[in-house]
Amino acid sequence: MAASLLVPPRARGVEILDDPNVDAHVRERSLKDVARANALFGGTSAVLAELELVLRNWSGARMTMLDAGSGLGDIAARARKAAAKAGVELQAIGLDAAEALARATAQRTGSGVCGDALALPFRDRCFDVVSCSQLLHHFADADAARLLCELNRVARARVIVSDLLRHRLAAAGLWLASFPLRFHPVSRHDGVVSVLRGFTPDELRESVAGAVGRVPVVRRRPGFRVTASWTPA
Repeated sequence: MAASLLVPPRARGVEILDDPNVDAHVRERSLKDVARANALFGGTSAVLAELELVLRNWSGARMTMLDAGSGLGDIAARARKAAAKAGVELQAIGLDAAEALARATAQRTGSGVCGDALALPFRDRCFDVVSCSQLLHHFADADAARLLCELNRVARARVIVSDLLRHRLAAAGLWLASFPLRFHPVSRHDGVVSVLRGFTPDELRESVAGAVGRVPVVRRRPGFRVTASWTPA
């Protein structure tokens, strides 16, 4: 009973930033809030924890990584630093549907591509690692499966999907924290909707397995995060 009260049914909702016509300044301001939330509440560390597992067994001096839905490129930039600490030169490419965000990622990582995550403009198996953070929950049903298939298609060694763990405490905590952190109202609204669009570990595992035919390793991460990672067939 307690679990069902704290973990509501998955909601679709409407995120303001999903509208491509949102004012560019509002989008940039809100995504800066997202980057801060990633740093403070586990979004960045969830991806890095999975990447570090790959780096432990990596025998080469170089690695390529695609970050789909890269936003301002904050996670891709941190991934490069983590790889450097492990003695690996990481070429991180960020992809985003918004041209301004692809440019922002390029400023941080050196490489940014404007493109559609549902039809990645890359050949099969052209990246060692492919990641996406807080992107999957934006899609439903067939499009979510299509996204997972595209990530799987372009990856050679590992796919990392990180998203929000759906929980009422996570939604309430984000709402409350957004005021002292002075988040934009759009960030506050979209953040809560994102949490309610999030996944349970079982849901994320089933989504991946159903889309790509691989059973991923699913882990709960701090900050109400959940990751799924797998080796492409």
